[in-house]
Amino acid sequence: MNLDVLEYLANGPVIPAARSMEDFKVALSHTVSPSIVLLFGDINILPSLITQAKKHKKHIVLHLDLFNGIAKDKAGIKYLARSGIHAIITTKPHLCRFAREEGMIVVQRLFLMDSASLCTGLHLVHNFKPDAIEILPGSVPESVVQELVEQTGLPILAGGLIRTKEDVDHAIKSGISAVSTSRSDLWDDIMISKI
Repeated sequence: MNLDVLEYLANGPVIPAARSMEDFKVALSHTVSPSIVLLFGDINILPSLITQAKKHKKHIVLHLDLFNGIAKDKAGIKYLARSGIHAIITTKPHLCRFAREEGMIVVQRLFLMDSASLCTGLHLVHNFKPDAIEILPGSVPESVVQELVEQTGLPILAGGLIRTKEDVDHAIKSGISAVSTSRSDLWDDIMISKI
């Protein structure tokens, strides 16, 4: 398990995921997480977001597939890296490669709906080894999480359909390193020990 990546992303079981500027401001000032997953925005507000994050000593983990105004190509990734974005999440393997070339932390997002999608996801990860994997939904069976851990040796994050403290607890107990959620009521009010 790559502890440096985990320390960059999380210092507990929950990584805040901001869907709006209001969420982003709450995550900046009211969470202890070192990172915030950015699920909104465009190139016009990026400099302001980066400045605010630096002021609060937070890292932005940019969900590239949801960000507007940046070409989904090598030049776009290079622009983000030079702007101060050091970590991305994406479903697109070619963008993972470009981000790695720029020295960014790369989180490969996988949608696990059935055994075929698990096989496809493992194939993607083996062809390009990201720094971490984020699986959706966050409620996948423990056996699937264990297979991902054993097959990849990477930190496994989970997102999607994490609605309660019990959902977070279940994910951590199944072997998930941390969950990302846009539910602000779960950001800092729970302390779950990793089992």
